Amino acid sequence: MAQLPVGIDVGARNARFLRGRFEKTTFVVHGFHACATGGADTAARWGACTPPFAPKPARIGVTGREVNVRYTQVPRVPDWQLRNLMRFEVEEIGEQSGSGLASDFNLLPPLPEIEGEDVVLLAMARESLLEEHMAGLAACGGVLDAFTPNAVALYNAYVRFNVVEDEVVLIACIGHDSTDVVIARGVDLLFARNLAGGSKVFDEAIAQKLSVSLPKARELKERHATLDLQARHSDPDAERVSRATAGAAGQLLSLLQSSVVFAKSQIRLPGLKLDKVLLCGGGARMDGITRWLSSAMSVRVELFDPTPMLDLSKLAPEEAALLKSQALESVVALGLAVTASASDAWSIEIVPAAFAKKRQFATRTVYMVASGVLAVGFLGAATLGMKGQLDEVAAKAKNLETQYKGASSTHRRTEELLAENEQLEKVATELWTLKGGGEQVARTVDLLRAHLPSEFWITQLTSDLRAEPELGVGRGAERPIVSLAGKAREGTNSLNVQYEAFVQKLRAALPPGAAMRERLTPNGARFTIDVCLYAQQKESQ
Repeated sequence: MAQLPVGIDVGARNARFLRGRFEKTTFVVHGFHACATGGADTAARWGACTPPFAPKPARIGVTGREVNVRYTQVPRVPDWQLRNLMRFEVEEIGEQSGSGLASDFNLLPPLPEIEGEDVVLLAMARESLLEEHMAGLAACGGVLDAFTPNAVALYNAYVRFNVVEDEVVLIACIGHDSTDVVIARGVDLLFARNLAGGSKVFDEAIAQKLSVSLPKARELKERHATLDLQARHSDPDAERVSRATAGAAGQLLSLLQSSVVFAKSQIRLPGLKLDKVLLCGGGARMDGITRWLSSAMSVRVELFDPTPMLDLSKLAPEEAALLKSQALESVVALGLAVTASASDAWSIEIVPAAFAKKRQFATRTVYMVASGVLAVGFLGAATLGMKGQLDEVAAKAKNLETQYKGASSTHRRTEELLAENEQLEKVATELWTLKGGGEQVARTVDLLRAHLPSEFWITQLTSDLRAEPELGVGRGAERPIVSLAGKAREGTNSLNVQYEAFVQKLRAALPPGAAMRERLTPNGARFTIDVCLYAQQKESQ
């Protein structure tokens, strides 16, 4: 039987392992495990996990402060150029943070409001964090498939297991330390992000208000807390606990509202308006939270429970009961398993650089071994009737195979280097044009400040990349050229004399290799000047 993908969500207080795949159009769950972690770091949390099945291949969710999700609007460029742009951005962020980053990106569905541009979602995670997860996974006997942001898994669970209509929906998974947020319009993903802050704010508010420990505050929250403003409290503790949670609920509301505002600015949709909010995660179990948020945000707020759309027949009765009891908390693990098992799922797949190299090497090695086996089989069959010539044929075959591998490797590497060189040449030309044009404008402005007579002024200054044979810039070798237009004050004395002196000073101040062309109108009142500091001068010049 083929291996079943496993979605793994290791949180601050609990971890969940969900194994399953699509069989025809139904997602069949083949295994589910949940355990308390409570560890302060990733290694301790994994140490508390003992799933009854080997998690391989495993799709692990990442969230929190160690994950950075960014949005970038770029022109519609070829894939190789987009990869280079994203690589440059990741390298720049890695240099600023001083840590190694693993990353992946994907294009959001085209937005009709944005013409001629694509919106890229770029996700980055610390390599050290991913290595800690991989060590914990290996201890459980698992094999990594990839890491995916929890928000992306949340989106895939939403589009697969919810009745999707043509409306704007915010889906929020409220964890203990963080909240993952997705905004979708119909089936299209608009926004995905992880936010610092989760249900822990309720525990901290109760602990501070009632002067109790965090474990005790959590116990009081689960027993008494409610956000239902119309609730009648028969127990004094229930009233005090519920009052203490009001401020924390306001913090959660601010997180969700700020996500909508941030999404509008990131994807440039100022008119974006929510139609509905779906909640999941452990924090969604707070009594009265849907009604309270609905009143505060003026939209429908519902809980997101995907288990009715799952086939649980492969689970043991106790596993099925556990999954149903933790339906809200298991949405991310389900979304991760869906992302790994559905080939058409919108995905972000982050892997550490060292792991990616090992996987690539292993894949190529298997291919080469298979190719060698086929070659040996063919040669063996061909030499059955020629035993006398077997040694000679085998030696020739080995020599030819070595030559072929060497030539193929050299040819492939040459093609890669040629393609990379062409790409780098284009990038270098673009960067040189931007830098050279800007520097040329700045130096021209400095020359005008130094030598332009007070009776003259500039009416227009432009810079563009073009050919200009009179300046020694031929077609195919375009250079940045600065064009000036100016005029003299009416009634200026000795206009021609001042103009000629100005032109001579300007020419004298130009660096070697520069070219200049100037024209003066017949009445001497207006003039134009073209300057190129990077012209390829003719020998006569």
